[in-house]
Amino acid sequence: MSRQVPHYAVFGRPVAHSLSPQIHAEFGKQCDIPVIYLRHDTGELGLAATLARFASAGGVGANITVPHKTEVLALCKSLGRRAQRAGAVNTLILREGHWHGENTDGIGLVRDIQLRQNLDLYQRRVLLLGAGGAAHGVAPALLEAGIAQMVIANRSRARAVDLLDRLGTTDTLRACTLQELPEMGSFDLIVQATSAGLDGGLPELPPSILTPHSLCIDLSYGRAALPFTSWARSQHCERVADGLGMLVEQAAEAFALWHGIRPDTDPVYNKLRISARF
Repeated sequence: MSRQVPHYAVFGRPVAHSLSPQIHAEFGKQCDIPVIYLRHDTGELGLAATLARFASAGGVGANITVPHKTEVLALCKSLGRRAQRAGAVNTLILREGHWHGENTDGIGLVRDIQLRQNLDLYQRRVLLLGAGGAAHGVAPALLEAGIAQMVIANRSRARAVDLLDRLGTTDTLRACTLQELPEMGSFDLIVQATSAGLDGGLPELPPSILTPHSLCIDLSYGRAALPFTSWARSQHCERVADGLGMLVEQAAEAFALWHGIRPDTDPVYNKLRISARF
């Protein structure tokens, strides 16, 4: 591809399933901005080499997905406030030949929860499942939304504690293992942020974490979200969502960083929800 044509892409492993190219194409049409947006699987060359090749071919902005959201920190010369606090990056901007890292995941999730799922987060009790890059990306924004408490549950206690320490050891935060969840009580919001669904799996979860009015949301979408959303529905949870809304909202934030205008997300979300059939 010509060096003279600025373009954008999503990087991950796997990445063939990503809806990001369709989302950014729709945003471009809406805002009358020509957009070239590709997918790049990092399996062959690794993240650093794939990104370098992308930049040399005219790439000026990128989204980063599983499993690279923390790894990419080392490739950034500068970080935005949200990326610094999260310790994870999902959006890159090329500035004077160097990558600047931002994180739009958290604000995207909060917007979806508040505006599309109609849940006011103020003084809510939140369970965050997982302590990897996805969890890092959303945790700060959930705290900033005024929740009462967040429990971070992970297979490894050490990783949960690492995320807690990054966020600040306050009364608002607790860390535990998945095995300790029966002792943690129930939650208003449960965020499934592990990558288990990509392999069709799900951590064993006790029904006691649910209330009749809990919102259960998986940060993945499509087939990867089914293990968790199916479990929640099997427990008679009526408020269940996948990560499509968050995906569209975080993409809109990234689009605004690259192009200086934030698109209307509802038409794009509705179109994808109908066409994707999940």
